[in-house]
Amino acid sequence: MVEHLFAIFAWVFQQSLDDLGTPLHEATFCVLDLETTGGRRDSDMITEIGAVKYRGGEQLGVFQTLIDPGTAIPPEITVLTGITSAMVSRAPKIEQVLPTLLEFLGGAVIVGHNVGFDLAFLNSALKRSGRNAWNGAKVDTLALARRLVRDEVPNHKLSTLSKYLRLANQPNHRALDDAKATADLLHHLIERASALGVLGLDDLQQLPKMQRHPQAVKLRLTENLPRSAGVYRFVDRRGEVLYVGKATNLRARVRSYFSTDRRRKVDQLLRETQHIEHTVCAGPLEAEVLELRLIQKLRPRFNRRSKNWSKYSYVKLTLHDRFPRLSIVRESKDDGCFYLGPIASQRVARDIVDAIETVLPLRRCTQRVPLEPRGERCVAAQLGASLCPCSGEIDETTYAEIVRSALAALSDHPEHLLGPLRERMLDLSRQQRFEEAADVRRRASALSAALRRRRQIDVLRNAGRVVVNVAGQGCTILHQGRLLDEGNPSTALPLDQASSVAGKEEIDELWCVASWLESEAHTLQLVHCDRPLASPYPNLDNFHSRKGLAMESRRG
Repeated sequence: MVEHLFAIFAWVFQQSLDDLGTPLHEATFCVLDLETTGGRRDSDMITEIGAVKYRGGEQLGVFQTLIDPGTAIPPEITVLTGITSAMVSRAPKIEQVLPTLLEFLGGAVIVGHNVGFDLAFLNSALKRSGRNAWNGAKVDTLALARRLVRDEVPNHKLSTLSKYLRLANQPNHRALDDAKATADLLHHLIERASALGVLGLDDLQQLPKMQRHPQAVKLRLTENLPRSAGVYRFVDRRGEVLYVGKATNLRARVRSYFSTDRRRKVDQLLRETQHIEHTVCAGPLEAEVLELRLIQKLRPRFNRRSKNWSKYSYVKLTLHDRFPRLSIVRESKDDGCFYLGPIASQRVARDIVDAIETVLPLRRCTQRVPLEPRGERCVAAQLGASLCPCSGEIDETTYAEIVRSALAALSDHPEHLLGPLRERMLDLSRQQRFEEAADVRRRASALSAALRRRRQIDVLRNAGRVVVNVAGQGCTILHQGRLLDEGNPSTALPLDQASSVAGKEEIDELWCVASWLESEAHTLQLVHCDRPLASPYPNLDNFHSRKGLAMESRRG
């Protein structure tokens, strides 16, 4: 039966070892059991060692020896195990046995029933002999049994499991017999686990950590998922994509939905899922970009991120007006105006407008400026927060200088805006007007982030075609800032001539690529770019450091 079980995994040879991990039929298991003088690892000693080594269900070797603990064996232990002090009086000391035992273990996966107990005593003996602790892979049949057969047995003792599951070997508190019974239990549990899509060693080790998920039967849907970077899609019976996600390890990530993922809607997602599709990608960047594109295209019900790109906004400086002002608009147009964005939320866009208007007295009224002054000042002008062209207090020429200052600050000299904002924030803090200082800080941070993002995106888009070499992944090709996969048309979208302002539908991908280039710059080799991929733009204060604000306040 064991040989038939491992034959189930023969198809694994069709995949690469890097992709699959360690197939169960190729893993070497060493089932270990120790008998001791008691349960305290620091003071009690090992009296017997039994170990059996298997691979693919075939027994490779046996290790068994009594150990002289150097102390009398308590009567209750003799009653339990049958091992007496006389039996171990001529046995070797543990220090003499350890070299042979370690050689027998080799690089095998140690298996035990409550394996932590046996490893604790083994590591204690290794420490006393001046050796390093054993820290290789392990599998606990107790934890597996609690996951797989908890409703079929009254308890999870090795003796109970051996009896109820009718295993060939029965335990009797002697090391070798208990090790053989544990090996039978291991093979039985592996057969049970195969119904849940457990094909590799990592699957087997992860299984005990999984809750008894009501949708656990659907774990078999993960059988064909590789252990490589890519994008996965949960699909319902009608063929509708419910959720799109990315992962550096597709198999591990999808299986985590049945164990560690506690998000509220996961149960409903798994109930509706009938199959799982995947696309393997060359690396994390390709996976993230493909995820963004699919979410935009399919708008899956269970996705939240990147679905609302159509609701993004822009901050617009209305240069076509006689007296330009700032406004928040949904779309950018080729109308000669200045646009900052796209910005993910109206609240952030409002903070950016407020930050600019804190420094520059641009008009705030939304009415058309009359040709003839009407003499009345708007509320903002009465409060000294802005100028009021409607009242005739400023002419077009003088106001144009303010607009030029705004354009220069937004385009090339952000310090002309961010510097005064920081001074305003510190001044409020010194006056202990901390809530107002926090408001200024929030608005300044939003403006700084928007300006930094705009410059990064503009540089990337204006660089044209960019080719970078990624170690271990080959070349990544960008065109106008977007990923271009010439070898896989399914991940390449048509790219138009770049407009002066980034579109809402492309900004998430552009920012993803820009962030990746910045974070991975030290590992990338630039092979080609049509135009310089660099900018003299200064490093901007992100206004995130509360500690720095407090220090500046005290210094003032």
